[in-house]
Amino acid sequence: MGGMFERDTDIYHNRDALREDYQPSRLVGRDKELERYKTALQPVINGEQPNNIFLYGKTGVGKTAGTRFLLDHLIDDAAQYDDIELTVKLLNCDGLSSSYQIATRLVNKFRDESNQISTTGYPRPTVYDMLWEELDSCGGTLLIVLDEVDHIQDDSILYQLPRARANENLSQAKIGIIGISNDFSFRDDLSPKVKSSLCEEELQFPAYDAQELIEILQQRADSAFRDNVLDTGVIELCAAYGAKDAGDARQSLDLLMKAGDLARDRDTETITEDLVRDAREELERGRIREGITGLTQHGHLVLYALITLEMQNGTPIRSRDIRPRYTNFAEQIGVDPLVPRRMRDHLGELSMLGIISAVERNEGRRGGTYREYSIDMDINMIVNALDETVTEVGIHESIVDLVDEDRTLSDYS
Repeated sequence: MGGMFERDTDIYHNRDALREDYQPSRLVGRDKELERYKTALQPVINGEQPNNIFLYGKTGVGKTAGTRFLLDHLIDDAAQYDDIELTVKLLNCDGLSSSYQIATRLVNKFRDESNQISTTGYPRPTVYDMLWEELDSCGGTLLIVLDEVDHIQDDSILYQLPRARANENLSQAKIGIIGISNDFSFRDDLSPKVKSSLCEEELQFPAYDAQELIEILQQRADSAFRDNVLDTGVIELCAAYGAKDAGDARQSLDLLMKAGDLARDRDTETITEDLVRDAREELERGRIREGITGLTQHGHLVLYALITLEMQNGTPIRSRDIRPRYTNFAEQIGVDPLVPRRMRDHLGELSMLGIISAVERNEGRRGGTYREYSIDMDINMIVNALDETVTEVGIHESIVDLVDEDRTLSDYS
């Protein structure tokens, strides 16, 4: 008798090939970038002092994947030379905000389990001394990859590491830093002395275009799905959505995987364009819910105000015209409205999440510049995700039709 769980293998051959951390044997759509990256890494193979490399570009454009791919090859190729001792350490800085935390993590990466240091409690110079000691006793050529380096809020480690040899903190080890950032403005905010040492070689990874996304999806789909599972046009549709959503391969891959999962759930033999549309709607709904859940109460009120204005006479609309309604909603539930500037911060956050869009307008010298806001995602989905706020404030007449029939105004009076 079959158990509760049985294997189904009709759709997928290897679902993991669609995951973000899957490492394909060749990286498509990044030839130019990888060529430049390879050149920047060349000194390592020549046994020379490595370059410091700074990589930036939006999420999902292959920065981390490209780095892993090249470094794997570099480690293999360096092993063929007797005079190169190469050590590579990868550290993701997400959740680490200070140079001190980075330095303690790095010390621990070089030490074995029994000899780890605690991440608090030492003076900073002591931790740096331990780090130089670890690096020097490791010796040879060291590459330290700091992924999501924009999380670090003080420059100290980004100054100290690239200059460790020049400052005579290291005598044995040759060290190179690879910094990876999703935030373009991060490099502009670095102090000049850090910029000159960290950004010796700068590589920008642009967003993928639709054609490159098609190549990436095709490559992954060949490994992921069984033959004849994908309808014609499915890959193109996923790529078109991805290109529209910022040229982010990860979003396209998530969409393809979601469509595959729906096909598996619904027991269909093929993945159709309609399934992709359903999958997109589900992912979108999840994204909206997640984005909205993370907002504060005032964020919710600002969004609710904007929705009701959109439903009444359309948008785009200026923040000063959103304000009266926002204030009114806040007062209805007995909270003090924020000052205009803080209210605008919430509009900024909503547009960063992609829930609303903000357009700069310029009225010439007299009018100055201002922003106009409009809703950028499906209003029904947003209203659903905002249900708690709608319940608290009461259903505004403009959205009565959008709220489920079984919740009428009398429920809230």
